[in-house]
Amino acid sequence: MKASDLIANNVKKIVVIGPECTGKSELSKFLADHFKTVWVEEYARAYLNKLIHGYEKSDLTKIANGQARMEDEWMYDANKVLICDTNAVVVKVWSEFKYGDCDPDILKLIAERKYDLYLLTYVDVPWEEDKQREHPDKREQLWQIFHDELSKLSVPFVDIRGNREERRQKAIKAIEEIILASDTY
Repeated sequence: MKASDLIANNVKKIVVIGPECTGKSELSKFLADHFKTVWVEEYARAYLNKLIHGYEKSDLTKIANGQARMEDEWMYDANKVLICDTNAVVVKVWSEFKYGDCDPDILKLIAERKYDLYLLTYVDVPWEEDKQREHPDKREQLWQIFHDELSKLSVPFVDIRGNREERRQKAIKAIEEIILASDTY
């Protein structure tokens, strides 16, 4: 077994996903601080900030691959858990919602990359205007799409909703259960 495989096997990957403006980044940063680990920021934000034109469907594949590369790089600095602020599932949902389909390379990333837990953020936080956000009136619809997608993938996920403290405590409890389960094997 390679050293990189050993590290990857000992680190639990937690991904925070959900519709835009549902507190994913704030929760990711909080969880990384709480668990004294690192978090993988949303690659799309930096990528889109550098574009001189609006994004196109082909940009979504670049974003998904960039997010995956960042996860791989930060894995080595993680302390038991790696908190990921989004992943390729988010890109897939967005691609299908906006363009009606999804690049097979994104689907391949989803199939190949495994996560120990998904935290699905609900739309019960106020919308904050941002030039990268597009659909304040479709967050509930998008949340349902995310929920259905996670159900189809048969991956472990926890619905994160409530006020800030309730969200944080629910996420902490879910992650602690994942860590405890791995420590008992």
